[in-house]
Amino acid sequence: MGSPDYGISGFINAFWWIFLVWLILAPQLRYRQLEVARKKVMLKLGKKRGSNVITMIHRQESIGLFGIPFYRFINVEDSEQILRAIRSTPDDKPIDLILHTPGGLVLAASQIAKAIKSHRAKTTVIVPHYAMSGGTLIALAADEIVMDPNAVLGPVDPQLMNYPAPSIIRAVKKKEPKDVDDETLIMADIAEKAIKQVRDFVFDLLKDRVGEKKAMEIANIMTEGRWTHDYPITVEVARELGLPVSTDVPEEVYELMNLYPQPMMQRHPGVEFVPAPGKGKEKVL
Repeated sequence: MGSPDYGISGFINAFWWIFLVWLILAPQLRYRQLEVARKKVMLKLGKKRGSNVITMIHRQESIGLFGIPFYRFINVEDSEQILRAIRSTPDDKPIDLILHTPGGLVLAASQIAKAIKSHRAKTTVIVPHYAMSGGTLIALAADEIVMDPNAVLGPVDPQLMNYPAPSIIRAVKKKEPKDVDDETLIMADIAEKAIKQVRDFVFDLLKDRVGEKKAMEIANIMTEGRWTHDYPITVEVARELGLPVSTDVPEEVYELMNLYPQPMMQRHPGVEFVPAPGKGKEKVL
């Protein structure tokens, strides 16, 4: 009896194994290529401007087999990484922070803003498209805000339970206390505290640069609920407010943004930076 012929079935099995391995590895390989390309552009921009370039890019992504939408926001992980990036930057080296974000946690955004303001060399926040809410809070900490002519910032009024804090207070004031339930009254109390905290923080960020009177005016406008939370603060409006805004966005920034596609099967880190030479390595505990 002759031995069975496994040639065709063996070839098919081998083909499917290769195909499955390719399905797993191909997205990772493409992602690594994007990482390398982004690092090259960041180094190019940093060399051109003599700065350490940091990015915080939050895009809506699709993840999983069925492309389930996943939304990125400023979180504590972002603040940890950016603070690490700033600590690794020499005190005399400027920082360029490229922002593309819908906002996020006040705590995380405040930590980043404070670190940006505390850096001794010049700090620049570059906004190629939009930096809303917490992103705007970070931008206010920089010595200079560079925006694309069509880019926008946004108000920084706090949001509680998906409601604007100023609107909660106004709604309560329109009723008699006896007609308002305890939970709503508690929310109104928290809303008042939240507005004051953010207003005072914005004032502290701006007072040394624009003077106390102008800083308080801007802080009130940005937190009082004058606009809806998604109101686009354009370059023109930002300049009318007295913010230090220019529109000289380096071409490398647009080149970099092209390297942040919306992937279908993977996530990219929200923060990336190239460690600047000349600063000691961080201690590891």
